[in-house]
Amino acid sequence: MTQQLRQVLVSAATLLLSASLTWAAESAPTAPAFSETAYRAHIERLSSDEFEGRAPGTEGEKKTLAYIEQQFRAAGLEPGIGDSFLQAVPVVEIATHPDETMAIRGAKGSIALRHGDDMVVWTRQPVAESRIEDAELVFAGYGIVAPEYGWNDYAGLDMRGKIAVVLVNDPGFATQDPKLFTGNAMTYYGRWTYKYEEALRQGAAGLFVVHETKPAGYPWEVVRNGSTSQIDLRIDDYASQRLALEGWMTQEAAQRVLALAGEDYEQLKQAAADRKFRPRPLGVKASVGVRNDVKFSTTYNVVGLVPGSKRPGEHFLYTAHWDHLGKSEGADDSHVDTIFNGASDNATGISALIELGRAFAATKPRPERSVMFVAVTAEESGLLGSQHFAENPPAPVANMAGGLNMDNLYAIGRTRDITVIGYGASELDEYLRRAATKQQRVLVQEPSPEKGFYYRSDHFNLAKHGVPMLYTKAGIDSPAKGLEYGRAWLDEYIANRYHKPSDEYDPAWDVSGTLQDLELYYEVGLAVANESGWPNWREGSEFRAIRDQSRATVTAP
Repeated sequence: MTQQLRQVLVSAATLLLSASLTWAAESAPTAPAFSETAYRAHIERLSSDEFEGRAPGTEGEKKTLAYIEQQFRAAGLEPGIGDSFLQAVPVVEIATHPDETMAIRGAKGSIALRHGDDMVVWTRQPVAESRIEDAELVFAGYGIVAPEYGWNDYAGLDMRGKIAVVLVNDPGFATQDPKLFTGNAMTYYGRWTYKYEEALRQGAAGLFVVHETKPAGYPWEVVRNGSTSQIDLRIDDYASQRLALEGWMTQEAAQRVLALAGEDYEQLKQAAADRKFRPRPLGVKASVGVRNDVKFSTTYNVVGLVPGSKRPGEHFLYTAHWDHLGKSEGADDSHVDTIFNGASDNATGISALIELGRAFAATKPRPERSVMFVAVTAEESGLLGSQHFAENPPAPVANMAGGLNMDNLYAIGRTRDITVIGYGASELDEYLRRAATKQQRVLVQEPSPEKGFYYRSDHFNLAKHGVPMLYTKAGIDSPAKGLEYGRAWLDEYIANRYHKPSDEYDPAWDVSGTLQDLELYYEVGLAVANESGWPNWREGSEFRAIRDQSRATVTAP
């Protein structure tokens, strides 16, 4: 080879290499730079007294919606609901006035359970009065029908006109058997909301969950204090979609009811944890009712979009709730703080949502799938905004590749770990693990999986429709201060600020860990948005079959 030819080839190779590097630089996504200043500014504004605690149906809601829409537009997002950023969410508010007692009658006599002390009862039907007279009580174990576990607590039973009495949590927690359900970690079958849904499917008139503090994860006071007011979505046919009565009773009350029926509570509880258990009519009847004050109103989700460059009909979602608890009523002392500002819960999540939207809108080239940013309403009222979004999505849930929910991002500083609520449930964990490895961090399971936190935030409503959803919290293992610092920080927040007027923004917050987490959230969403595969739930997940059926409707010829 002549020297001249060698120089020509080297020059050509150099040009090719230069061109490929230029193409790579142009095609590689630009790494986002999350601004601490912008992140803090959103939190400070949204949690200011001006926003009055961001309760739905208030002036605070109007200001919150206007702020989020303004920031979505400024970030470069497009409207996600047709030509609008707003999705109307029709709701009904029900103030419940229950009977003072529930009468239980049997062949051996009668007892009266006192409302508040022994039981609580309400209805989510927006009617002036809902009452059940002389309905037979049935002990239905855990109230679970789970074919994938070979479990049916209603087998062979006609529940029409009857009231079910069921245990809280699920048999896996009761036995601590890792081979039964998911062992210590609660499944959705253990959540009280599921139990009401299943009783309705079985044709029951009502259902009472038996409260025990350990398997429920909270004391009786939490149940009692949350029973007097219900907020629900407006639906067309309440009678076919809501039980006539829903409620709880204390363990002691359940023991009295079962004793009247000639049954032993502990023996029935033990029997209910076995797959061979069958429901037992108790031979006693109950009468109870409620009167209601009903109010209809409308609140709103805010939805922004970065359209995909190649597959705009497929989506990755980021969700966060914008609402909090508003203001307390009746405080006469001007020195008492009456505004629940909700700085951590969840001005942090909305601030993160806005800044992630800004990062994706600036990403070049644009992600292949669309990325949707959903600020949902009425989370504190029972995940209503996300439920309405999941049931009335602007794009088919079958084409939602996955999502990530942000709720209460703790200002705990940088950590070596990141907590995954519902760890191991879906393949999205692996996307998060890859991103965390780059930061030399590890994924850890939530400390109390038996409490079912995965089913208590907005991602859950999308999971119920089969969409794989990540839900994470800050880690607690501080590189500088250790695990004990993180535990103490979290304990102090829960005890002194969570759902209290003292949840206010403080410029002294260390948000470095949250900014680090935002990098992870961005990488996970970008990876899913730029691939053609479909993350799924793990085998054994209660959502796997729903996802498979959903995707089959898309891919079938």
